[in-house]
Amino acid sequence: MDNKHDQLNEIAIDNLAVKEIDYNKTNCITGDKDYLVNRLKIALNRAKRVDIIVSFLMESGVRLLENDLKALADRNVPIRVLTGNYLNITQPQALYLLKGVLGEKVDLRFYNIKNRSFHPKAYMFEYEKGGEIFIGSSNISRSALTSGIEWNYKISKEDNIDDFNHYKDVFEDLFLNYADIIDEKKLREYSSQWKKPKVLVEVEKQEEFTDQLEENKILPMIEPKGAQIEALYELNNSRIDGFHRGIVVAATGIGKTYLAAFDSENFKRILFVAHREEILTQAEASFKRVKGNINTGFFIGDRKDTDCDIIFATVQTLGQSKYLNNETFSKDYFDYIIIDEFHHAVAGNYQNIINYFTPEFLLGLTATPERMDNEDVFALCNYNIVYEVRLKQAINKGWLVPFRYYGIYDDTQYENIEYRNGKYNEKQLEEALMIPKRRKLVLRHYSKYKSTRALGFCSSRKHAEDMAKYFNENGVKACAVYSGEASKYCMDRKEAVEKLKDGKIKVVFSVDMFNEGLDVPKVDLVMFLRPTQSPTVFLQQLGRGLRKYKDKKYLNVLDFIGNYKKANLIPFFLTGDPKSSMERTKNGRLPEEEEYPDDCIVGFQLEIIDIFKRQAKANEKTMDLVKEEYYRIKEDLAHKPSRLEMFTYIDSCIYNNIRGKKDLNIFNDYMSFLNSLGELNEEENKLIGTKAFEFIKAMETTGMSRTYKMPLLLAFYNNGEIKLKLNNKDIYNSFKDFYDEGSNVIDLLRDKSSENFGNWTKKDYLKKAENPKNAFMKTAKDFFYKDNEYYCLTEELEPYINNEVFLKHFKDVIDFRTRKFYKERLEKNYEKL
Repeated sequence: MDNKHDQLNEIAIDNLAVKEIDYNKTNCITGDKDYLVNRLKIALNRAKRVDIIVSFLMESGVRLLENDLKALADRNVPIRVLTGNYLNITQPQALYLLKGVLGEKVDLRFYNIKNRSFHPKAYMFEYEKGGEIFIGSSNISRSALTSGIEWNYKISKEDNIDDFNHYKDVFEDLFLNYADIIDEKKLREYSSQWKKPKVLVEVEKQEEFTDQLEENKILPMIEPKGAQIEALYELNNSRIDGFHRGIVVAATGIGKTYLAAFDSENFKRILFVAHREEILTQAEASFKRVKGNINTGFFIGDRKDTDCDIIFATVQTLGQSKYLNNETFSKDYFDYIIIDEFHHAVAGNYQNIINYFTPEFLLGLTATPERMDNEDVFALCNYNIVYEVRLKQAINKGWLVPFRYYGIYDDTQYENIEYRNGKYNEKQLEEALMIPKRRKLVLRHYSKYKSTRALGFCSSRKHAEDMAKYFNENGVKACAVYSGEASKYCMDRKEAVEKLKDGKIKVVFSVDMFNEGLDVPKVDLVMFLRPTQSPTVFLQQLGRGLRKYKDKKYLNVLDFIGNYKKANLIPFFLTGDPKSSMERTKNGRLPEEEEYPDDCIVGFQLEIIDIFKRQAKANEKTMDLVKEEYYRIKEDLAHKPSRLEMFTYIDSCIYNNIRGKKDLNIFNDYMSFLNSLGELNEEENKLIGTKAFEFIKAMETTGMSRTYKMPLLLAFYNNGEIKLKLNNKDIYNSFKDFYDEGSNVIDLLRDKSSENFGNWTKKDYLKKAENPKNAFMKTAKDFFYKDNEYYCLTEELEPYINNEVFLKHFKDVIDFRTRKFYKERLEKNYEKL
């Protein structure tokens, strides 16, 4: 990759320099045909020390200097960069790229005096003998360093020692006394809060003009951009921290497949898993554009390639148990695994793959990890969200176009449709939506907009075909797309996409086939023609039209809303943050205007707002909702949910409403909750009121600011053969095994007293175990005590150590508390941002 990048970059710079400049005859650099970047590259290659001060940094400018900066780092040349963050012109991805290229070799800082203009542009180089400063009007951007009309002047240290030293002295003062270090925390804060400023639109136009001037001179090159740069930096840090799994949450249109291709660069054998062949075909093309002539294969249906550098597999095929064995693939066959559309990963075949393979790193990619069926996707990667850019951020950063959303009242009588376990009766719903009055409503509103390419999301195959037929009959070229046997108005998915791209049809109606894997940036209108209760589905479908394309300024969205269940969540879906709570919806209020992405318009007809208010008033009592949720989860699992399962799958709104309320939080005493529902079996009932029951209850509520208590409990649990007395070897082995897991070791890395744990001896682990040992003896002294060299559980638990019910609940509590800790650690990270 580096060699290819070097060659292309050299070609690019050579082609840019169309006019020969004799650098020995003039100290003036004027832009246009006389590029500052050429002078900087020569200086960087000679430098023994580099200081740069510019008012802003852009990704395009750092890219031009990337290879020369890498060479600096390889030579251990120190470099300091002082830049501004006024008006947010400095792009976060430029900072990420700079830190990623230079690592610890760069000291990067923000000028920190507010309300004072900061417009210096100077590049200072110290050589073995002498030095140079290039000073003038060029910030670090592509246009400023190349064909833009930018005037700069070279000051030689030998010829102008006083001027040279004066600039260096002032830089030193500003850098040391009026600047904030851009460390990891500062970098993430800046990125999370950054919005694309209006002034940057003009700067980017200059960049585009430069690209147009040179488009026939520069070889095309695929390289990370925008969010991909930031995510790659965080992924690398996550692996350094010891994680073996992680999730990247990025809005549709950010380029997650390319991100995976870039991130997998240093891994030998790669597996890419998705649920549809078309996604895999597109992914293979993306990987080949990044990696060149690589050896790829597919594990799909009748095709079973195994000896390839990269294998693209459908979850339906690879997830079968007959292929997950040493004869086909050993557990460690793949070094790097990508699970695309990771929100599906809670399903059986995904679980088979995730649980079987042991790669060096597993990357989950998704735009929408939250699910209304509450199967916790985060838990699969131990709540390690490596990088996240949601819909709102992506629009605010200018990576996606804004939307104009219109909520249109639909008088369909949803209360007459059977609703069970969170779903409407499909046949009844289909019949209700396929009536002439509703067809006319949809076409009438569609006709208000000059759409050239639109998507309509329907409830069923018949509904999609019915809408395609009606639009065609009324002069709008349309088709339906769905899996299964085609008919008159139904078209093959691939053919429909091509005709939509070419403008030969104007509307494609589908059920769920376009939720994922569709890349038609020209789509300018999206229609929601069915009840949308899932934030995952809603944001996926919305995202189909948000990709940037030439002069496309925004996406129109038509949503036909009736009195269906949970309709009042729609306004919160539109904020791009689906983690809305019961507290926010119970009074029927809508989000404030500033909660929506910038430049987006959201409007609801008055009848819809009345629906929102009525639904808010109909909220049931909290404990009734908890019980209903328990039975829903039980039915989905087909068995009584454990603590861990209940915690994983419970609706986040309901959980947030009970977590801080002692009398309502079922996880403070889960067995008593089950008992109140009559859900305990005979053996479980026998534990109620015993010492074993009290112990389980105490472990459910024990304080946990770190995970240190968990390996201690696991030592007592001893893989199901409970020990009442632990010696130092037992404790050491349990702690060592527990913290060999990357997700657990993060506690040690973030604590200064243990950040060097990689060099720990047995003595160090035992010292760390003293904290939880002492804590248990203070807060749960009825259960824990010391006996000379042993650390012990009370002998009153001895009658239960072979009791299967007690063993099950003991292990369940440990797993539940560990997962709860991961989730709360994730939430704390959000709060810090």
